Amino acid sequence: MMRKKAKAKPQTKKQKLRSALLYTLFALVVVFGVDYWRTKDVPMQNVPPMVGVSLSGKPIDVIEMSKKEPVLVYFWTTWCVACKFVTPAVDWFSSSYPVVGVSLTSGKDERVQRYMNAKGYSYDNINDTQGKIARDWGISLTPTLIVINDGKVTSVTSGITTPIGIAARLWLAKY
Repeated sequence: MMRKKAKAKPQTKKQKLRSALLYTLFALVVVFGVDYWRTKDVPMQNVPPMVGVSLSGKPIDVIEMSKKEPVLVYFWTTWCVACKFVTPAVDWFSSSYPVVGVSLTSGKDERVQRYMNAKGYSYDNINDTQGKIARDWGISLTPTLIVINDGKVTSVTSGITTPIGIAARLWLAKY
């Protein structure tokens, strides 16, 4: 003898909205929790110096730059798959904000410069061949974006980040 399955009552609009809001809230908690865990070693209070020379020979002092306006610092590698999605957006923001890239384990300066030229990227970039800047800043994952304003870290995120997410972080750094 076969039992008939009871048909589930269709959800009302209010129930659908409530479910959607709960799923969204859950997803946000997971995303922010994972992001916090991935960036937990980045210094937020006692910010180390970030001084170097860009691939073009320009001296860079990120903390000093951040006293004028928020600076987007972008830790990346030439071989990072996620960086291929994030880097074009970072480069786009370099026309409106100071952006300093820090390339990790990507080879000699000439190789990184050729890569950036081939892709058309124009932001200032420090090639951290020895990994000192990455170690000082607790960076263990690329891409990682840090917004620094007035010498203080205002935002840190790792992994794929949308242009809207970058814009929001830069905008919030001003307030």
